[in-house]
Amino acid sequence: MKVKPNTTKITHQKLSKKEIVGRIFIVTIGALIMAISLEVFLIPNNILDGGITGIAIIISHLTGLKVGILLFALNLPFIFVGYKQIGKTFALTTLYGIIVLSSSSLFLHHHYIVTHDLLLATVFGGIILGIGVGLVIRYGGSLDGTEIISILINNKLPLSVGEVILFFNFFIFSTAGFVFSWERAMYSILTYFIASKFIDIIVSGLNESKSAWIISDNPEKIADAILARLGRSVTVLNGLNPYSGEDKQVVFCVITRLEEKKLKSILNELDANAFLAVGSISEAQGGRFKKKGIH
Repeated sequence: MKVKPNTTKITHQKLSKKEIVGRIFIVTIGALIMAISLEVFLIPNNILDGGITGIAIIISHLTGLKVGILLFALNLPFIFVGYKQIGKTFALTTLYGIIVLSSSSLFLHHHYIVTHDLLLATVFGGIILGIGVGLVIRYGGSLDGTEIISILINNKLPLSVGEVILFFNFFIFSTAGFVFSWERAMYSILTYFIASKFIDIIVSGLNESKSAWIISDNPEKIADAILARLGRSVTVLNGLNPYSGEDKQVVFCVITRLEEKKLKSILNELDANAFLAVGSISEAQGGRFKKKGIH
Protein backbone atom coordinates (compact mmCIF):
# COMPACT_ATOMS: atom_id res chain seq x y z
CA MET A 1 0.00 0.00 0.00
CA LYS A 2 1.40 3.33 -1.01
CA VAL A 3 1.29 5.96 1.71
CA LYS A 4 0.83 9.52 0.57
CA PRO A 5 3.28 11.95 2.13
CA ASN A 6 1.84 14.49 4.53
CA THR A 7 2.02 17.79 2.70
CA THR A 8 0.27 19.83 5.38
CA LYS A 9 2.35 22.88 6.19
CA ILE A 10 2.96 23.64 9.84
CA THR A 11 2.53 27.34 10.41
CA HIS A 12 4.05 29.17 13.34
CA GLN A 13 1.75 31.47 15.24
CA LYS A 14 3.02 35.03 15.13
CA LEU A 15 3.34 37.08 18.28
CA SER A 16 0.70 39.76 18.79
CA LYS A 17 1.72 43.41 18.89
CA LYS A 18 1.13 43.45 22.64
CA GLU A 19 3.42 40.44 23.12
CA ILE A 20 6.12 41.98 20.91
CA VAL A 21 6.02 45.28 22.81
CA GLY A 22 6.11 43.43 26.13
CA ARG A 23 9.07 41.33 25.02
CA ILE A 24 10.99 44.36 23.75
CA PHE A 25 10.37 46.20 27.02
CA ILE A 26 11.51 43.33 29.27
CA VAL A 27 14.57 42.53 27.14
CA THR A 28 15.53 46.22 27.19
CA ILE A 29 15.26 46.31 30.99
CA GLY A 30 17.18 43.03 31.33
CA ALA A 31 20.04 44.14 29.07
CA LEU A 32 20.23 47.53 30.81
CA ILE A 33 20.39 45.82 34.23
CA MET A 34 23.24 43.59 33.02
CA ALA A 35 25.13 46.62 31.71
CA ILE A 36 24.77 48.31 35.11
CA SER A 37 26.16 45.21 36.81
CA LEU A 38 29.16 45.08 34.48
CA GLU A 39 30.10 48.77 34.33
CA VAL A 40 29.14 49.87 37.84
CA PHE A 41 30.24 46.87 39.91
CA LEU A 42 32.32 44.25 38.08
CA ILE A 43 34.56 45.82 35.42
CA PRO A 44 35.91 48.67 37.63
CA ASN A 45 37.04 46.01 40.13
CA ASN A 46 38.47 43.58 37.53
CA ILE A 47 35.81 40.99 38.34
CA LEU A 48 34.32 39.09 35.42
CA ASP A 49 31.44 36.87 34.51
CA GLY A 50 31.78 33.61 32.60
CA GLY A 51 31.23 33.04 28.88
CA ILE A 52 31.63 35.64 26.15
CA THR A 53 31.27 38.43 28.71
CA GLY A 54 34.30 37.18 30.61
CA ILE A 55 36.33 36.91 27.40
CA ALA A 56 35.32 40.48 26.46
CA ILE A 57 36.46 41.83 29.84
CA ILE A 58 39.85 40.07 29.55
CA ILE A 59 40.44 41.29 25.97
CA SER A 60 39.38 44.81 26.99
CA HIS A 61 41.92 44.79 29.82
CA LEU A 62 44.71 43.61 27.49
CA THR A 63 43.94 45.80 24.46
CA GLY A 64 42.13 48.86 25.81
CA LEU A 65 39.07 48.26 23.61
CA LYS A 66 35.78 49.01 25.32
CA VAL A 67 33.79 46.06 26.61
CA GLY A 68 30.61 47.26 24.89
CA ILE A 69 32.22 47.00 21.45
CA LEU A 70 33.70 43.58 22.21
CA LEU A 71 30.40 42.22 23.53
CA PHE A 72 28.72 43.02 20.22
CA ALA A 73 31.57 41.80 18.03
CA LEU A 74 32.13 38.52 19.87
CA ASN A 75 28.44 37.62 20.18
CA LEU A 76 27.49 38.42 16.57
CA PRO A 77 28.71 35.11 15.04
CA PHE A 78 26.82 33.13 17.67
CA ILE A 79 23.63 35.07 16.95
CA PHE A 80 23.93 34.01 13.29
CA VAL A 81 24.38 30.39 14.37
CA GLY A 82 21.39 30.74 16.71
CA TYR A 83 19.29 31.97 13.79
CA LYS A 84 20.21 28.88 11.77
CA GLN A 85 19.89 26.30 14.55
CA ILE A 86 17.42 27.62 17.15
CA GLY A 87 15.08 30.00 15.37
CA LYS A 88 14.37 33.46 14.03
CA THR A 89 12.54 34.79 17.09
CA PHE A 90 15.34 33.71 19.42
CA ALA A 91 18.01 35.24 17.16
CA LEU A 92 16.20 38.56 16.77
CA THR A 93 15.49 38.80 20.50
CA THR A 94 19.12 38.01 21.28
CA LEU A 95 20.41 40.49 18.69
CA TYR A 96 18.25 43.26 20.14
CA GLY A 97 19.35 42.38 23.68
CA ILE A 98 23.04 42.44 22.69
CA ILE A 99 22.61 45.82 20.95
CA VAL A 100 21.00 47.31 24.08
CA LEU A 101 23.65 45.70 26.31
CA SER A 102 26.55 46.97 24.18
CA SER A 103 25.22 50.51 23.82
CA SER A 104 24.36 50.73 27.54
CA SER A 105 27.83 49.45 28.44
CA LEU A 106 29.43 52.12 26.25
CA PHE A 107 27.25 54.83 27.80
CA LEU A 108 27.98 53.78 31.40
CA HIS A 109 31.71 53.09 30.90
CA HIS A 110 33.69 54.78 33.72
CA HIS A 111 30.79 57.12 34.52
CA TYR A 112 29.30 55.48 37.59
CA ILE A 113 31.26 53.38 40.10
CA VAL A 114 29.45 52.52 43.32
CA THR A 115 32.12 50.70 45.33
CA HIS A 116 35.67 49.39 45.24
CA ASP A 117 34.98 46.90 48.01
CA LEU A 118 35.54 43.55 46.29
CA LEU A 119 33.01 41.60 48.35
CA LEU A 120 30.24 44.17 47.85
CA ALA A 121 31.01 44.39 44.13
CA THR A 122 30.96 40.60 43.84
CA VAL A 123 27.70 40.05 45.70
CA PHE A 124 25.65 42.93 44.33
CA GLY A 125 27.19 42.65 40.86
CA GLY A 126 26.29 38.95 40.77
CA ILE A 127 22.73 39.55 41.98
CA ILE A 128 22.06 42.35 39.49
CA LEU A 129 23.71 40.38 36.68
CA GLY A 130 21.55 37.32 37.40
CA ILE A 131 18.36 39.38 37.41
CA GLY A 132 19.19 41.01 34.06
CA VAL A 133 20.21 37.81 32.29
CA GLY A 134 17.27 35.91 33.80
CA LEU A 135 14.74 38.42 32.46
CA VAL A 136 16.11 38.13 28.93
CA ILE A 137 16.19 34.32 29.04
CA ARG A 138 12.65 34.19 30.42
CA TYR A 139 11.42 36.19 27.44
CA GLY A 140 13.11 34.08 24.78
CA GLY A 141 16.56 35.56 24.27
CA SER A 142 20.14 35.37 25.47
CA LEU A 143 22.91 37.83 26.27
CA ASP A 144 25.82 35.43 25.85
CA GLY A 145 26.73 33.27 22.85
CA THR A 146 28.34 30.55 24.97
CA GLU A 147 25.01 28.83 25.53
CA ILE A 148 24.35 28.70 21.78
CA ILE A 149 27.67 27.05 20.96
CA SER A 150 27.17 24.71 23.94
CA ILE A 151 23.88 23.49 22.46
CA LEU A 152 25.59 22.80 19.14
CA ILE A 153 28.47 20.91 20.80
CA ASN A 154 25.94 18.95 22.84
CA ASN A 155 24.41 17.73 19.55
CA LYS A 156 27.80 16.50 18.32
CA LEU A 157 29.51 15.19 21.46
CA PRO A 158 28.31 13.18 24.49
CA LEU A 159 28.49 16.24 26.75
CA SER A 160 25.62 18.10 28.38
CA VAL A 161 25.12 21.84 27.81
CA GLY A 162 26.09 22.46 31.44
CA GLU A 163 29.31 20.47 31.08
CA VAL A 164 30.32 22.40 27.95
CA ILE A 165 29.66 25.75 29.66
CA LEU A 166 31.64 24.58 32.71
CA PHE A 167 34.53 23.59 30.41
CA PHE A 168 34.59 27.03 28.77
CA ASN A 169 34.38 28.87 32.07
CA PHE A 170 37.20 26.81 33.59
CA PHE A 171 39.59 28.24 31.01
CA ILE A 172 38.11 31.75 31.25
CA PHE A 173 38.50 31.95 35.04
CA SER A 174 41.95 30.33 34.84
CA THR A 175 42.99 32.99 32.33
CA ALA A 176 41.59 35.66 34.65
CA GLY A 177 43.89 34.37 37.36
CA PHE A 178 46.94 35.08 35.17
CA VAL A 179 45.67 38.36 33.69
CA PHE A 180 44.31 39.98 36.87
CA SER A 181 45.11 37.93 39.98
CA TRP A 182 44.01 34.66 41.53
CA GLU A 183 42.09 36.65 44.12
CA ARG A 184 40.11 38.36 41.34
CA ALA A 185 39.55 34.98 39.68
CA MET A 186 38.06 33.59 42.90
CA TYR A 187 35.80 36.60 43.28
CA SER A 188 34.75 36.11 39.64
CA ILE A 189 33.79 32.49 40.33
CA LEU A 190 31.71 33.66 43.29
CA THR A 191 30.01 36.27 41.08
CA TYR A 192 29.22 33.62 38.49
CA PHE A 193 27.75 31.33 41.17
CA ILE A 194 25.55 34.10 42.62
CA ALA A 195 24.40 35.19 39.16
CA SER A 196 23.48 31.62 38.14
CA LYS A 197 21.32 31.21 41.25
CA PHE A 198 19.43 34.44 40.56
CA ILE A 199 19.01 33.47 36.90
CA ASP A 200 17.28 30.29 38.12
CA ILE A 201 15.04 32.32 40.44
CA ILE A 202 14.00 34.74 37.68
CA VAL A 203 13.48 32.05 35.02
CA SER A 204 11.67 29.54 37.26
CA GLY A 205 10.00 32.05 39.55
CA LEU A 206 10.06 32.36 43.31
CA ASN A 207 7.00 30.18 43.59
CA GLU A 208 8.61 27.17 41.89
CA SER A 209 6.19 24.47 40.77
CA LYS A 210 6.63 20.81 41.65
CA SER A 211 5.09 17.68 40.20
CA ALA A 212 3.87 15.04 42.66
CA TRP A 213 3.29 11.38 41.74
CA ILE A 214 1.53 9.27 44.37
CA ILE A 215 0.90 5.51 44.31
CA SER A 216 -1.50 4.44 47.01
CA ASP A 217 -4.19 1.89 47.86
CA ASN A 218 -6.51 4.82 48.64
CA PRO A 219 -6.19 7.07 45.57
CA GLU A 220 -9.75 8.45 45.82
CA LYS A 221 -9.34 9.64 49.41
CA ILE A 222 -5.98 11.21 48.67
CA ALA A 223 -7.28 12.94 45.53
CA ASP A 224 -10.27 14.35 47.45
CA ALA A 225 -8.01 15.53 50.28
CA ILE A 226 -5.62 17.32 47.89
CA LEU A 227 -8.54 19.06 46.22
CA ALA A 228 -10.18 20.05 49.51
CA ARG A 229 -7.11 20.95 51.58
CA LEU A 230 -4.65 22.21 48.98
CA GLY A 231 -7.10 23.53 46.40
CA ARG A 232 -5.25 21.67 43.65
CA SER A 233 -6.93 19.56 40.99
CA VAL A 234 -5.57 16.07 40.47
CA THR A 235 -5.43 13.50 37.70
CA VAL A 236 -5.78 9.79 38.49
CA LEU A 237 -3.88 7.59 36.03
CA ASN A 238 -4.10 3.84 35.54
CA GLY A 239 -0.84 2.00 36.14
CA LEU A 240 0.47 -1.56 36.28
CA ASN A 241 2.93 -3.18 38.70
CA PRO A 242 5.05 -5.40 36.39
CA TYR A 243 6.26 -7.57 39.30
CA SER A 244 2.90 -8.51 40.78
CA GLY A 245 0.74 -7.87 37.73
CA GLU A 246 -1.60 -5.75 39.87
CA ASP A 247 -3.37 -2.73 38.49
CA LYS A 248 -2.46 0.44 40.36
CA GLN A 249 -3.80 3.95 40.24
CA VAL A 250 -1.40 6.89 40.25
CA VAL A 251 -2.42 10.30 41.57
CA PHE A 252 -0.72 13.19 39.79
CA CYS A 253 -0.86 16.86 40.76
CA VAL A 254 1.17 20.05 40.49
CA ILE A 255 1.90 21.99 43.65
CA THR A 256 4.23 24.73 44.84
CA ARG A 257 7.20 24.08 47.08
CA LEU A 258 5.32 25.77 49.92
CA GLU A 259 2.61 23.09 49.68
CA GLU A 260 4.97 20.10 49.64
CA LYS A 261 5.06 19.74 53.42
CA LYS A 262 1.26 19.84 53.65
CA LEU A 263 0.97 17.18 50.93
CA LYS A 264 3.27 14.88 52.91
CA SER A 265 1.16 15.36 56.04
CA ILE A 266 -1.96 14.39 54.04
CA LEU A 267 -0.26 11.18 52.90
CA ASN A 268 0.94 10.33 56.41
CA GLU A 269 -2.61 10.75 57.66
CA LEU A 270 -4.43 8.79 54.94
CA ASP A 271 -1.82 6.25 53.80
CA ALA A 272 1.56 6.20 55.52
CA ASN A 273 2.77 3.52 53.09
CA ALA A 274 1.96 5.52 49.97
CA PHE A 275 4.79 6.05 47.46
CA LEU A 276 5.51 9.71 46.74
CA ALA A 277 7.84 11.14 44.09
CA VAL A 278 8.28 14.92 43.89
CA GLY A 279 10.19 16.70 41.14
CA SER A 280 10.84 20.32 40.24
CA ILE A 281 9.36 21.74 37.05
CA SER A 282 10.28 25.10 35.60
CA GLU A 283 6.76 26.14 34.62
CA ALA A 284 3.15 24.97 34.69
CA GLN A 285 0.31 26.62 32.82
CA GLY A 286 -3.05 25.85 31.28
CA GLY A 287 -5.47 23.17 32.38
CA ARG A 288 -6.62 23.58 35.96
CA PHE A 289 -3.31 24.46 37.55
CA LYS A 290 -4.77 27.63 39.01
CA LYS A 291 -5.31 27.23 42.74
CA LYS A 292 -8.88 26.85 44.00
CA GLY A 293 -9.96 28.67 47.15
CA ILE A 294 -9.94 26.38 50.21
CA HIS A 295 -11.29 28.70 52.89
